[in-house]
Amino acid sequence: MHNDSNQIGAVKPEFSAGMSPGKLPGVDGRTWSARRYRELVAHISSDLGGELSMCKTAIVCRAAALMTWCEQEEAEHAISGKLNIQVYTTAVNSLRRLMADLGLERVAREVPNLSDWIRAKEVNG
Repeated sequence: MHNDSNQIGAVKPEFSAGMSPGKLPGVDGRTWSARRYRELVAHISSDLGGELSMCKTAIVCRAAALMTWCEQEEAEHAISGKLNIQVYTTAVNSLRRLMADLGLERVAREVPNLSDWIRAKEVNG
């Protein structure tokens, strides 16, 4: 049997069925909620260093959805004074657990030194 264990994880799968992180099927991407959701997915992913595993991406998407929902509830509370504190607290606690799973600290990206970057630019155009 041929062992390709060195290549496991080397190929990043493409998203299928039109799905990609930050975009939801059948959702008008122009709404405030959709734009905010995409923005949060991008920010959280960046804070985690970019290129995430599918599992981490799934957690990022769930966290972004909860953050968007919480922000909408907070705006409604500011306008009307109404807030279901039990539902809101449950959502905030769930969000905290997701963020703890991801790690609450920013992760530095690996950045090439300047001479390597210039050399790569010259080669790749």
